[in-house]
Amino acid sequence: MTWRVLLKGLAMLASLALLGFLASHFQFGELLSQHWIDNEVRGKGWSGDLLFLAVGTLATALSVPRQVIAFLGGYGFGFVAGTALATLATLLGCVLGFFYARWLGRGLVQARFPGRIRKLDAFLHQHPFSMTLVIRLLPVGHNASTNLLAGVSSVRALPFFAGSVLGYLPQNLVFALAGSGVNLDPALRLTLAVALFVISSLLGIGLYRRYRQNLAGMDAENRQARDQP
Repeated sequence: MTWRVLLKGLAMLASLALLGFLASHFQFGELLSQHWIDNEVRGKGWSGDLLFLAVGTLATALSVPRQVIAFLGGYGFGFVAGTALATLATLLGCVLGFFYARWLGRGLVQARFPGRIRKLDAFLHQHPFSMTLVIRLLPVGHNASTNLLAGVSSVRALPFFAGSVLGYLPQNLVFALAGSGVNLDPALRLTLAVALFVISSLLGIGLYRRYRQNLAGMDAENRQARDQP
């Protein structure tokens, strides 16, 4: 491990600690509310749009749940525009976290935990788009942590971002719909939101099971090939 790798890793850890302290001290997550949308975003034109986009990007990079950004997007801009802006903000937060980890922490983490990084690479490297899509669709996992882990792995950036943005859409649609107050019966709006959430979760689980089956089949073929004289 070189001094350069060590210093970059320490810089990443120190900056993460500082960002976490600042976010906690200034209660960053609590500032994102309908009151903030009413006062700072709604009716402000392009400046309000850009402010929402910038704050949403930073918020998702700092671990604020992307569902919160989607809900506020729906509340401030309506269902369609809110979904689009929230998804763009979440994608930009993903890009920010990914390259932050890749530029500062990749060398240190790979040197310190080579076995774990190899396992992560094996999961993501061959089919980065589909595997990222699976991760984003599953109703578990942590968005910001996934961005950082992908950054320290060798996964290619563009397939990871493409799988992420497509995987973000179903839940972003759900929460933007919930926040939009669209002119639907509340019970119907809730039913649609729940249905979209369940469908996206089932799709993610189905893709993951398919991946496991394909992986098991490939392992069986490899064992048969090795056993043949």
